[in-house]
Amino acid sequence: MSDPTLVVGHGQDPSSDHALHAAVDLAQRLGGRLHVVHVIDLHDYPINIDAPDWEQRGAEAVAAERRHVEGMLIDAPVPWTYEARHGDPAKVLCTAAEEHDALLIVVGSRGEGLRRALGRLMDPSISHGVIQRQHRPVLVVPAHE
Repeated sequence: MSDPTLVVGHGQDPSSDHALHAAVDLAQRLGGRLHVVHVIDLHDYPINIDAPDWEQRGAEAVAAERRHVEGMLIDAPVPWTYEARHGDPAKVLCTAAEEHDALLIVVGSRGEGLRRALGRLMDPSISHGVIQRQHRPVLVVPAHE
């Protein structure tokens, strides 16, 4: 039997860093490994889509996200892999979990308050979307604000 895999959703929201830390700890306790998934979205691209370097700046933002994760995991006590994909975040995470036969999916929660309420209007909850689509356990790590 292979080591259990935990699929971790990671993005630019600070709650993603908390989720990644929790996933590293859990994977170490389980003798498992991580597969970190970044879903490329509009937050990765500059606002002005007519800018001549729009695609380049978007690619740079995605590369910066990867470097951020690599920096967080440089001394991780567990093996890990990383990928960036386009698509609906909940669907992408569920697909990655299926492909890697994940034991569970780890995502962050953006917390409560006015900022969260406004964010919910613009960007639906990824954790809720994953829970609705997935038969695997889902660990939602609370935000530390």
